[in-house]
Amino acid sequence: MIQETRHSITEILSRQPIFSGLDGSESARLARSTREYRTSKHEVLFQKGSHPASLHLVVAGQVKLFLPSVQGGEKIVRLVNPGEIFGEESVLLDRPYPMTAQAVRDSILLMVPRTALMGVLGDNPGLCFELMNSLAERMHDVIDNMESCTQRSSAQRVAHYLTQLAPSQTDSFEVELNTNKQTIASHLNLAPETFSRVLRRLSQQGYLQINGRFIRVANAEQLRLHAC
Repeated sequence: MIQETRHSITEILSRQPIFSGLDGSESARLARSTREYRTSKHEVLFQKGSHPASLHLVVAGQVKLFLPSVQGGEKIVRLVNPGEIFGEESVLLDRPYPMTAQAVRDSILLMVPRTALMGVLGDNPGLCFELMNSLAERMHDVIDNMESCTQRSSAQRVAHYLTQLAPSQTDSFEVELNTNKQTIASHLNLAPETFSRVLRRLSQQGYLQINGRFIRVANAEQLRLHAC
């Protein structure tokens, strides 16, 4: 992990949705303890069970949170994208991380130490609300993922995943798969070949068009109905 100091951490923090409500003095106070790091693809940021030292914020790149198995496999619980945080539940509770975090690609992260974060939280109800909202969204997403993996067919899981990527209130949209198919398949609890086969089938049925990493959906509502 390589420490970087070329960017203004105060400026980066102020641009992130979760910290946007902090005033100038609070941002500067948090920035003094925060460190920016560049991670390499496949680098492990922390292991399941390790003690939390910092809240992590993705500035660029992508990180996966997963549960490792004794057989050497993994169940991806969440893919964290730019502007999103992770590890907040362990930092707030001061309990070990429940999952392993690994960079999916070369990434830039901000590490906000627990002591500094808790100090600012005590003086800023707005940040408390933002963290509470983040945790509520995470809980909703986990339940949604559990429902998808246990009650939906493979085709419904893929259709549901694609509809989640759609901009709101749109009939058609195009998305770029922002990670490899193996990672997405693991997130959906599917084998990679099953994920590819379902994409081909949905394309043949007219639900979508595939052009490399780009997928175009002509009728978002039709795909949503297919996901039910």
